[in-house]
Amino acid sequence: MMYSALTTPVLLLIFNRPETTRAVFEEVRKARPQRLYVAADGPRHHVPGDVKDCAAARDFVAHIDWQCEVRTLLRTENLGCKRAVSSALDWFFEHEEEGIILEDDCVPAPAFFGFCQALLARYRNDERVMMIGGTNHLQDRFQTADSYMFSRYFNIWGWASWNRVWKHYDVSMKGWEQKKRERVLDMLYSHKAVKEHLTRTFDLVARGELDTWDAQLFYCCLFNGGLSIVPRVNLISNIGAMGTHSVLTSPNNFTPVFPLEISNLIHPLDVKQNEVFDSMVFDQQFDKSFAEKWLLRGKGLSHQVKRWLRNRT
Repeated sequence: MMYSALTTPVLLLIFNRPETTRAVFEEVRKARPQRLYVAADGPRHHVPGDVKDCAAARDFVAHIDWQCEVRTLLRTENLGCKRAVSSALDWFFEHEEEGIILEDDCVPAPAFFGFCQALLARYRNDERVMMIGGTNHLQDRFQTADSYMFSRYFNIWGWASWNRVWKHYDVSMKGWEQKKRERVLDMLYSHKAVKEHLTRTFDLVARGELDTWDAQLFYCCLFNGGLSIVPRVNLISNIGAMGTHSVLTSPNNFTPVFPLEISNLIHPLDVKQNEVFDSMVFDQQFDKSFAEKWLLRGKGLSHQVKRWLRNRT
């Protein structure tokens, strides 16, 4: 399938995986962005094969066969996940007011680019919306007439955002200790497992013990009162591990993607968290007994969640 030219700029983050890079680049190539940014971390010289693999990954994106302005940030030394990705995003948003970001293992569905482009324009000046994600961990199982939902989970497997959001990003998360003392997470999440998971993650990042960049984006969006957009169906298949630099695996890898009509998007009536969707994501991602526990405590979930519980296998 060929696309009309994409006017939204795209940032492609690559490292040392030529095969996954090729798969992602082929979808970017079909989308034909008018401006393409490519940021590549440098090889780890103590790792056999890294020099060759990094060069091979860069070679794929060197062959642009459509009308396109290309900018590159090709590191000669290895910076690691935290510094390489965060600095690449600094570079991207220094030049662009908004854009689409893909890592080298996040293969988008055909609808992903148009979905992001339409919603970047719609929510360009809405401070409540801080990112547009392409990943829906419920795949196609959430029943709604809307084309997307608003969530307090911020997933970076294929996403888009604005310079206005990135200005709040702090890679060192300097304010975390005060927020932890003030128990700010208690005001944002009612589920103990989520708060414990985020507290552990933010502690590690703030102490410099976790070489990552995405927890800081979650932190940025969350503590600036932001929401993410999640498509009604999954639009990203992660064919690698947990991001550009990781060697970990995930049960969410290789999830299927689905078609989504983007010529006539159906928008939610209100810009607010879809608590039903987030509860179902929580149940799948954090605590599979969550919904039953919620009902036993008499919280009274909606009929949609109750129906989902009855039909769940």
